[in-house]
Amino acid sequence: MRMATNKNKDYVTISDLPSISIMSEELDKIRYKEWYLETLKNTIFTLVTVAALAVLIAMLWLLVLHIYVSSVSPTLEAGDMVATVKTNTLSTGDMVAFYYNNKVLVKRVVATSGQWVNIDEQGNVYVNGKTLDEPYVKDKAYGQTDIKLPYQVPEGQYFVMGDHRSVSIDSRNTAIGSIGEEQLVGKLTFWIWPFHKMGVIK
Repeated sequence: MRMATNKNKDYVTISDLPSISIMSEELDKIRYKEWYLETLKNTIFTLVTVAALAVLIAMLWLLVLHIYVSSVSPTLEAGDMVATVKTNTLSTGDMVAFYYNNKVLVKRVVATSGQWVNIDEQGNVYVNGKTLDEPYVKDKAYGQTDIKLPYQVPEGQYFVMGDHRSVSIDSRNTAIGSIGEEQLVGKLTFWIWPFHKMGVIK
């Protein structure tokens, strides 16, 4: 049997070739690398697309509010950050943000278009003759009310009140009155801050 002693040999023997298993492993590594790079590229593209859509949706439909002074405590307190969604479909109990005198105020919807509102001296609120169940109210009070009661909410408008009834200036006062749909910023939907409150606003 011939022995190859020349270290600089220019020929290849069968023993010099890698085994089939080694070549198969190398091929698998190449294929995995190609798959990984393709998957990574697709994942990055998907994330960028989703992020862009999220920003677009947020710009069109969502607005984040920082609460500085709250007349709807204890539900919302100064320092809270909340997200609002633009909608014209509101019902009693919803918390809304709206424009008033170049400011954004936050109140709670008490009655909608066509409904009748009445308030007694103890601060109990009646809508269409029925007592309104308001577990979120901190203190029932007649407050700064100077509108003529009972009051019918005009078409396309909402009657809103703060939860802190003794200090809130709201639709009970002619200075604000019922608010029109064109004043709406949106419905408060989600707590962003503080973390322990994070979740859906009810």
